[in-house]
Amino acid sequence: MKGHIRERSPGHWSIVLSVNEGGKRKLKWHSFKGNKRQAQVECARLVSEMQNGSYVAPTKLTMNQYFERWLTHIEPNVSRRTHERYKQLLTKNLAPVIGGKLLNKLQPFDISEAYATLVKDLSPRTVHHVHRALSSSLSQAERWKLIARNPAALLEKRDRPRIEKKPVTVIDAPTTAKVLDQARERRLFIPILLAGLCGLRRGETTALRWKSIDLERAQLAVIASTEQCDVGEVREKDAKSGKSRTVALPAMVVTELRRWKAAQAEELLRLGIRTDDDTHVVTRADGEPIQPRSLTHAVSAFLEPWGITMHKLRHSHASHLLASAIHPKIVQERLGHSSISITIDTYSHLMPNMQSEAAAAIDVALGKG
Repeated sequence: MKGHIRERSPGHWSIVLSVNEGGKRKLKWHSFKGNKRQAQVECARLVSEMQNGSYVAPTKLTMNQYFERWLTHIEPNVSRRTHERYKQLLTKNLAPVIGGKLLNKLQPFDISEAYATLVKDLSPRTVHHVHRALSSSLSQAERWKLIARNPAALLEKRDRPRIEKKPVTVIDAPTTAKVLDQARERRLFIPILLAGLCGLRRGETTALRWKSIDLERAQLAVIASTEQCDVGEVREKDAKSGKSRTVALPAMVVTELRRWKAAQAEELLRLGIRTDDDTHVVTRADGEPIQPRSLTHAVSAFLEPWGITMHKLRHSHASHLLASAIHPKIVQERLGHSSISITIDTYSHLMPNMQSEAAAAIDVALGKG
């Protein structure tokens, strides 16, 4: 393998590499900007990469073209909602800023500069989502040998917009009881009950079927979730992170679910529909499953006087458990977080007494309490 340089104009060089591909000698051309000595060093570096197998051939593939290729590649392997989200982040948010750049010329500075531009119109959190999507796509480009290394992975946290962490909004247990009382005669009661006393997510609630509830053992299994795509299509998928979980039911929830199961069966029978184990727990009046977004809008509108949303009922449930000194590991398992660190990071402001309790425990252990 050989290489040489040619000056095209003052300060602009062509690095020409001679390679053997399939028994035929081919030339690979690279453009370089700098002085002669720098061009020679770059030529030597490229020759060395060819010899050790890390060489990446030059390509005219733009970031716009690469995004389309990557999105097509991952489509069979992710949920439709996830694919839509990646497409929005990369082609709608990021592509207008760096879409015209060549993939193999993209540098960490270009990415950092793009984030500085995006944050003028997008929230810092959204820009972080853009970063994760970009980094994931460029990792694939690295595996495909389209680039030598992932430039997004070289950025440190300080190179991205800072996210100001805001404490989650919750309501206390007495207020939750008032919410339940006012919702009791509405169809929203069961979803509110499942979010506020069991910590179920919206999609888990709309996917829940009676076969997943064991009223005798006072527990339910979260095995599925529903997601709604931008076009309105609803599909059922495995529980978040692909992990099912079992949630113990408070006595109140068991009682209310028994009551609702009988009322629902009677309601649907009048329409000529017989319920069975496959019947959804939360349905419309005609027996059809309720769409996730419809549930969110209805419940959040009802909860507006208390300044919370349906998802914040789930946060409130976690806060009630932590305030009752339930171990964060149990809270993590009950809410279905993938790790205990997520639980602690999300609700650390709700655990102000843990340090003082730890100090008191040490005093007791040493006989000084």
